[in-house]
Amino acid sequence: MGIAGTLASALLTQRSANSSKIRELERVDERRREDRAYQAEQAAIEARRSCYVALNIAARLYQTALTNYLVAIRAGAVTDEIRTDVDEMRREHRSRHAEAQMVVPDSVLEAAGAVNGNLGKFYGILKSIDLGTANADETIEAAEARRVRSWDLLREMRAAMRRDLGIAP
Repeated sequence: MGIAGTLASALLTQRSANSSKIRELERVDERRREDRAYQAEQAAIEARRSCYVALNIAARLYQTALTNYLVAIRAGAVTDEIRTDVDEMRREHRSRHAEAQMVVPDSVLEAAGAVNGNLGKFYGILKSIDLGTANADETIEAAEARRVRSWDLLREMRAAMRRDLGIAP
């Protein structure tokens, strides 16, 4: 009986130790999963932040190039340099917008799409005026209205980006 008790005691101690070890390993695994999830979340936030910075810069530079184009059209002083600058800023903005379509949440994409659409229409009006093919609704006044609207839309896009990053309420 004494030998059986000693053997049973050793077996129960070993079983208890194994059970404790398993629980400890499970806790370590859970911590690792949580750490990986946190790191993945932080990487995704950083990717969105980088995308937002690039998109915001590209949109503002495109807006500025379009404004310069508008001023040149008004002054009758459009040059190939101005046209080239607008086309380069347009390509850069389109590239950043396409990148954003793959990275950002719908709320930000909606705001970015509004900016993209307005800047595209602004560009179209200016190009038609410059080429002498403008129709009745493609006027300097319509271009100016698009210019003003662009700044409002850029502000709304930036606010959506900041909300998504948790910077602003």
